Amino acid sequence: MADTKTKVPDQDALVRAGKIVRTRLDADPKAYKVPSDKAEIYAIGEFLTSNECRTLAGMIDLVAQPSSLYSGTEREGYRTSYSGNLDPADPMIRMISRRIDDTLGMPAKVGEAMQGQRYQPGQQFKDHHDFFYPAEDYWKRERKNGGQRSWTAMMFLNTLERGGATAFPKLGIQIAPKAGVLMVWNNANPDGTPNIDTLHAGTPVTEGVKYVITKWYRTRKWG
Repeated sequence: MADTKTKVPDQDALVRAGKIVRTRLDADPKAYKVPSDKAEIYAIGEFLTSNECRTLAGMIDLVAQPSSLYSGTEREGYRTSYSGNLDPADPMIRMISRRIDDTLGMPAKVGEAMQGQRYQPGQQFKDHHDFFYPAEDYWKRERKNGGQRSWTAMMFLNTLERGGATAFPKLGIQIAPKAGVLMVWNNANPDGTPNIDTLHAGTPVTEGVKYVITKWYRTRKWG
């Protein structure tokens, strides 16, 4: 554990969230731990049915708008996909969201609304972290909006033969989109400090259209 004088925001809460999900997934026979000594990444196959994948992709089409970045971090061509939040009151969205909560062992109140993303050929999201940088202006708002992000849950809704992998360049890992797969990773180290090795990117789609849904978990009640 880091010295108390140098603790990062929400460090103790990130330690607790890490332990909760780690314990849950390590005991889940359906969860596969991606080999890495620098980050905690898991994958669960057939998390969604083919019908659920098709329905969710259609929901994304209804809300998709050009993706944005946090104020002050915008860069031309950095995130060229389309995205939109899915209605948390929709019965299917509520069911899927609860399924993710239960799988990770996380309380629903700390989960953000699920965000759908659509990547057409050539579109991408370059290298980035999901955790927040406290030195950025947006942190003042996010600190009150649930605090730091702990775990990321990402569901692939379709299989792509070429391009569109989720790449972790510092880890030498690339995970190709496969319909129905849930991928989760801890944005913090076991000691609760931000894990810079979770730098990742949605690589350019070469062929077809990529559909994914992402849900982020905070250290406190979101919203």
